[in-house]
Amino acid sequence: MNKEQCFSEIKLYKKLAVLALSSAIIISCGSSKSVAESKKTSSKTVSKSENLRKLDSDFDGKVAGSVKSLLKDAERYLGTPYKFGGNSSSGFDCSGFTVKVFQENNFNLPRRSSDQADAGKSIDIKTVKPGDLLFFATSGGSRVSHVGIVHTIENDGEVKFIHASTSKGVIISSLNEKYWNKAYLHAQRVL
Repeated sequence: MNKEQCFSEIKLYKKLAVLALSSAIIISCGSSKSVAESKKTSSKTVSKSENLRKLDSDFDGKVAGSVKSLLKDAERYLGTPYKFGGNSSSGFDCSGFTVKVFQENNFNLPRRSSDQADAGKSIDIKTVKPGDLLFFATSGGSRVSHVGIVHTIENDGEVKFIHASTSKGVIISSLNEKYWNKAYLHAQRVL
């Protein structure tokens, strides 16, 4: 093998490695097509399209002090970039973000989103409240590949959640957004 063939082969391996890593990132925490919000949380609701599932909550608006603290800690990380395997303020993946926020509030979660999906107890979307976990299959099917924390329930029942998206980092999204509505799997209460 000559020197040029060797370099071509190395380039091919590098391209394959980048492709494999990119695939792993997309599968681990999903690809986010949601709109990023600024550091301030907006109360503007996302209008619902006709083809979306009704994923609203009947939450009464009373949030425990411990949950308020947890959400305040989560909000500190708004705008933090996505980092595969990350679990610090320099970058998070989805489950690294939930682990860090809950850990700061003296509650331990498993590291992987698929394991977090088995923590606590499964609850109906109609009963979710701030602090609950939402799970998604961002690659289709029914395999958990993304997690977020319920942040706000709007007056009309719209569920908003804070999470580390692959494209925008830590943001607040809505279950009324087509991408997240279609990817939603279930909710868990761990607190």
